[in-house]
Amino acid sequence: MTSHPHQDADFAARQTLRRYKNAATGLVGLMAGVTVLGYAAPAAGWVRDGFWLEMLRAGARAGVVGGLADWFAVVALFRRPMGLPIPHTAILPAQKDRLGRALGRFVAGQVFTQKEVERVLGQVDLPAFLADMLDDPGTRDALVKSITRSLPQMLDRLEDGRASNAVARIMPKLLGGSNLAPIIARALRSLVDDDKHQEVLSFLLEQIKDALQSKEGALRQMIEERVREQGGRLLGWAIGGSIATKVLLAAAKELERIDPQNSSIREGFTSWVRGQIDRIETDPEKGKEFSQTIMGVLSHESVVGWWGDIWQRFRRMVEADVEDPEGRIASVVQDALERMAAQMRYDQNMRQRIMDSVNRTVLKMLPFMRERMAEFIARVVSSWNAVEIAEKLELRVGKDLQFIRFNGTLVGFGVGALLFAVLRLLFGLNAQ
Repeated sequence: MTSHPHQDADFAARQTLRRYKNAATGLVGLMAGVTVLGYAAPAAGWVRDGFWLEMLRAGARAGVVGGLADWFAVVALFRRPMGLPIPHTAILPAQKDRLGRALGRFVAGQVFTQKEVERVLGQVDLPAFLADMLDDPGTRDALVKSITRSLPQMLDRLEDGRASNAVARIMPKLLGGSNLAPIIARALRSLVDDDKHQEVLSFLLEQIKDALQSKEGALRQMIEERVREQGGRLLGWAIGGSIATKVLLAAAKELERIDPQNSSIREGFTSWVRGQIDRIETDPEKGKEFSQTIMGVLSHESVVGWWGDIWQRFRRMVEADVEDPEGRIASVVQDALERMAAQMRYDQNMRQRIMDSVNRTVLKMLPFMRERMAEFIARVVSSWNAVEIAEKLELRVGKDLQFIRFNGTLVGFGVGALLFAVLRLLFGLNAQ
């Protein structure tokens, strides 16, 4: 049953193959007609036997034999000629499993070679291709939505208690290695180089000033009580208030003296901090003591609770922000994608890193890919129906194979005629 032209994707190929088959068969029929006519014409008295007529008959006979032989060879590739169970026919359907394995090995071993893959990768500007994808508004918006929408799902997979506990546990472990002291020392030295330690000192001074002012009454009472304890009730009553006033004024004056940025005390503070940093870096005992102190602080239950609170706040912030299309997370992700696209297009170092990474990954996976590709091709070919595989292959190469029939018929005719002429010249009438 022939498929409708609009429903058969191979309709044109079928029609072309049929025309070439009919033409090749017609040529064999022509040789057969010439042969019959070559014998019938002298018998009917239309022409007389002679050298040229005999050579024509010999060539036509050979043309028929050559055409039929090549027809048999071509048909035997795809099916049994005339349905007869002749050995070594229907070769392709019978050997489709072996054909699939051979085809898979050929494609994997001869097409996907390391040299060929490197050549193709060298011709592909992968960074620019990725940059074009990220620059496309539709692709970029889809990526932004996908990334932002995945954040709540990621948070859902991390149970609240487990996540907060994990954060609380992992921070001390990350900072608790043998290299903690040098790492902290380098961080502190960077802060000192940028005068950040003076900002910390200024903050502490402000806190002390505020504390003195807000607790002045309590401090005055405490000093007076200490004077009475040490000098007696009478001495405390007489000079306790005066001593308290002088102590508080002296403390305030000292804080004012420290406050200017160029004060000698601040310079001394800088020298002291640098000295402590040097000790942390060079003195193993000091570094170990410092590490244990940091670990003690991070492991304290109040700090652990603080990490958990940070996690809860972070989660609520993320969940609220992703619901807003114009939220901060979406904006950050979009900006990051835009910067990444620009780097992929113009940053030579990044482009080279991408290409090197892709080349290393592909070449590392190439043996595995070739093996799987060969297996895949073999499985696909093996799964084909024998009739279907014969039809598919014949539609693809059948047209070219008909030229074998053309050539066999014409070459047979020429060789047959030439052989007759040579034998006649050598042996005369005995050559018949």
